[in-house]
Amino acid sequence: MVATLEGPLRKMLAGLEPDPTGAPGGRVNYALRSGEQVLELHPFVGRTLTVRATGAKTCTVCGRSVPKFYGQGYCYPCFRDAPEASECIVRPELCRAHLGEGRDPAWEREHHLQEHIVYLSFTGGVKVGVTRSTQVPTRWIDQGAVQALPIARTPHRQLAGLIEVALKKTFADKTDWRAMLRPVHAVPEVLLDQRPNVLRELALEMGAYALEDETPWTFTYPIDHLPPKVASVNLDKTPEVSGTLAAIKGQYLIWADGRVLNVRNHSGFHVEIGG
Repeated sequence: MVATLEGPLRKMLAGLEPDPTGAPGGRVNYALRSGEQVLELHPFVGRTLTVRATGAKTCTVCGRSVPKFYGQGYCYPCFRDAPEASECIVRPELCRAHLGEGRDPAWEREHHLQEHIVYLSFTGGVKVGVTRSTQVPTRWIDQGAVQALPIARTPHRQLAGLIEVALKKTFADKTDWRAMLRPVHAVPEVLLDQRPNVLRELALEMGAYALEDETPWTFTYPIDHLPPKVASVNLDKTPEVSGTLAAIKGQYLIWADGRVLNVRNHSGFHVEIGG
C-alpha cells in the first residue's frame, strides 16, 4: 500500500454495504478523513499499516495548537466552555435543551432538541444507550455492536436520558472494549428476548415512547482475525505503530500483534498514516 494521509485525526468514518437480504445493517467499511483527503481503510486489513504521530496537536473545536488535551481532543477553554464537552454528552438525563438552556442554546437546539433513540446493543453483553436519530446506525458501529435494537423514540435528549437511567437498573451502559474486541457473533434473539422486560419497565411513565415492532440491526466488520490478547496504545507514549492490520472494529485499529489504537480517543493528534 502506498496511499497515505497526513493531518489531525478525527474519528473513523463508517459506511454500510447493505445486507443482501434487505435486513437492517450490513458490512461496515471504514475511512479516515483529513481536510480534503480520504483514506479508505479496508484495503489495509491483512496488510501493513503504519500510524505515526508527528507531535503536533490541535483542538478539535477551535483548531488552536496545544501541548496537551483535556477530554477527547479539547483545549482547556473548549473543555470548560464548549457545548461538545458539556456533561449532558455523557449524562443525557442532565440535558437542558428542552428548557432553552445549556452552554450554547443554539447548539443545543440543533443537536439535542431533536429526536433521540434509546437502544439496546450487543457487543458480547447487552447494554443500553442513547443517540440522536441522525446518528443511527453510526453510534452503534462506533461502539462495535454486532446487533442493535431501537427500543424508544423521544422528542429530545433529556427524555431519552431518563429512560436510559431507568433501564440501567437492568442493563449496563458502558462497553467493555476488551470484550468487544474478542470474537463476538450475532445471536438472533439476544435483544428481542429483552424487549418485553423493557416494555414493562417503561409502561407506567414512559410507555408512550416505547417501540414495540423494531427489527434488530446486525453488523459485520472488516476482520482478518482478532488477536487473543490486546493492549491499548497511546500515541503520546508510543508515537509510531506499524505492522499487519488484523481488524477494524468500533473505533479501534487492531494490529496482529495485539496492539490496538482507539482512533476517536486520539482526535486532534497530527499523524501520518500509510502502508
